[in-house]
Amino acid sequence: MYNKQAFESEHKGGCGSWGGRSKFGGSWGGPAFGRGTFGGRGHRAWGAHRPPVNIEETDTEYVIALYAAGLVKEKVSLTVKDDVLTISYAPDSAGKTETGNTTYQEFSTHSFERSFKLNNKVLIESISATYTDGILKITLPKNPATNVPAQTITVG
Repeated sequence: MYNKQAFESEHKGGCGSWGGRSKFGGSWGGPAFGRGTFGGRGHRAWGAHRPPVNIEETDTEYVIALYAAGLVKEKVSLTVKDDVLTISYAPDSAGKTETGNTTYQEFSTHSFERSFKLNNKVLIESISATYTDGILKITLPKNPATNVPAQTITVG
């Protein structure tokens, strides 16, 4: 059984088979926390899409895996403020190659920002992150004081 209010993504609206709300209490597809796309900064990544994420839950932690191929890990920023985790990326010159001699280009990296409401379910001081093979993996240890396991109720 999943924890429906574990944390929320900034996505709103419908998106494919996911439809409305996610199992993490948020919804998929639009503005973040009442602001415009990418927190009101107007940056775009991967065309008109934000980098996709997978969220996994275990007994002791949540793991956010963000598809971020080609990023410079030193330019990735993770911040937590007011119980909201923000993942952002700001390259020096978005979409530019180092040599400037590109004849044809179909991919490039751009600035982006993703935010997730943690709902007091995470030990903020123990969050860790790694970047391997184009995947940014953020480990969010569960707060044992606020993560109560699901209870089964017998119908009589």
